[in-house]
Amino acid sequence: MDIDQFTTEHSSTETAEMFELENSYTLDIDITGTVMAKAGSMVAYKGNLSFTGQSSAEGGITGFLKEAASGEGTPVMTVEGDGQLYLADQQKKVQLLKLDADEAITVNGEDVLAFENDVSFKIDTIDSLAGSLAGGLTNVYLQGPGYIAITTHGDPIVLDRPVSTDPSATVAWGGTDPSIEVNKNLSDMVGQESGERLQMDFDSSDGFVVVQPYEELA
Repeated sequence: MDIDQFTTEHSSTETAEMFELENSYTLDIDITGTVMAKAGSMVAYKGNLSFTGQSSAEGGITGFLKEAASGEGTPVMTVEGDGQLYLADQQKKVQLLKLDADEAITVNGEDVLAFENDVSFKIDTIDSLAGSLAGGLTNVYLQGPGYIAITTHGDPIVLDRPVSTDPSATVAWGGTDPSIEVNKNLSDMVGQESGERLQMDFDSSDGFVVVQPYEELA
């Protein structure tokens, strides 16, 4: 294709909503005020925006994941101002959700891309996975109202509960937190930790679980 065809086919579009998908891998946010975003996810912006890193756990702001060796959190960004923000994360697919005031979802911290400032959140760690997966599994509880954007490697599958899942492939869930079970039949796999040995058991029938065709923390 020529230059005109290329620019026409791939040009950005005007957004009718604050959060909108530019394509499968890029989130377009029309900012007038403040949003929270994963640090390092900005690929472009227009207008007058400021980016402030938040790396401290004080005040309820902390990292979205724990590094394998240091356990230090990767900081989030507070993005403020008036403009257009484009976010992406390692060519992962962006899944855009709008939460009502009575709706909530828990997301693997590595898979949170952005959320509106009015969305309340709490960050926690499933400590029973520490030492088995890289730094344990940090998850973010998000409650509406407001938009949130999460990311997945490939197309996700939403499963009804009860179900057991691989922790490294589990993206998000609705309802109560899972328990962690060890498959003792695979306990002799020296030096190998996997979802086949460690399982997240979502026992209750309420809610759902989102998994992806990829092991994030393996």
